[in-house]
Amino acid sequence: MKLKVATCQFPVSADIQANYRHISSQIRKAKAQGADVVHFPECALSGYAGPDLKSYKGFDWEQLEKHTKDIFSLARRLKIWVILGTSHRLTGAHKPHNSLYIINADGKLIDRYDKMFCAGSKAKKQTGDLGHYTPGDHLCVFTIKGVKCGAQICHDYRYPEVYREYKRKGVQLMFHSYHAGGVSPGRYKEIQNYVGKFADMSEGSTIPAITMPATMRSYAANNYFWISCPNSSRKESCWPAFFVRPDGVVTGQLRRNVAGVLVSTVNTSKKWYDSTVAWRDRAIRGVFHSGTLVADPRSRNRTKL
Repeated sequence: MKLKVATCQFPVSADIQANYRHISSQIRKAKAQGADVVHFPECALSGYAGPDLKSYKGFDWEQLEKHTKDIFSLARRLKIWVILGTSHRLTGAHKPHNSLYIINADGKLIDRYDKMFCAGSKAKKQTGDLGHYTPGDHLCVFTIKGVKCGAQICHDYRYPEVYREYKRKGVQLMFHSYHAGGVSPGRYKEIQNYVGKFADMSEGSTIPAITMPATMRSYAANNYFWISCPNSSRKESCWPAFFVRPDGVVTGQLRRNVAGVLVSTVNTSKKWYDSTVAWRDRAIRGVFHSGTLVADPRSRNRTKL
């Protein structure tokens, strides 16, 4: 199976109209480049509470709904799938979900992934994401042109158990949306100073630039996934959007702080290097060894030579 994926970045902001213009333009560009599916950053349409907007007090939910439906219509006209980062309103005083809408080529919303691990303090539950969002509790698995896909959002990457569970479900391609942008110059300098002299050895000058891409490469190789990783390009962005194949090799990336569309091809018939294929299923089942164990007293006794 072959699937062309457009991984997109643009300067996500609190301006829903501006976000929509970027999104609709990039959907058209992706279609012109032969993409089957276009993938956007976390909260791409709504803006992200914290970096982009202070809170959802007075938020224009009607405008968000209007432009969401406009994107549905555009997907239907162009016959292209869209993985759209946005906020999903709940009822009453409940905080919204931080979500990915899974929109098929008929312009229909076929599923929704809600960020499960919203960052924040366990003791003070109104900090970080948890101050603005209600976490979700479900995986999201869907199929595009015969390729089984999954979805995750930003801080979810810190929990390898989620990737393993998606692997258990047969997922081949992960759409993992990020928002690691809009960092003020002062704050950006501060987090660079935190890494300090070790930046040259760490392939990044900030913690997000070190951990996020490295984790995506390792998850791809450990689980044999293709992974699409869009990010906000709003300055300062911590790293540019990129795409990883199942052996952990990055096959393309955009420029940091610059809007763009990266088109990559998933080819499930081609075999990539996979050092864990022989025993991965066993590890997922909780059997933590390869080969065959033996009953031997010298094996059991671990305190003598």
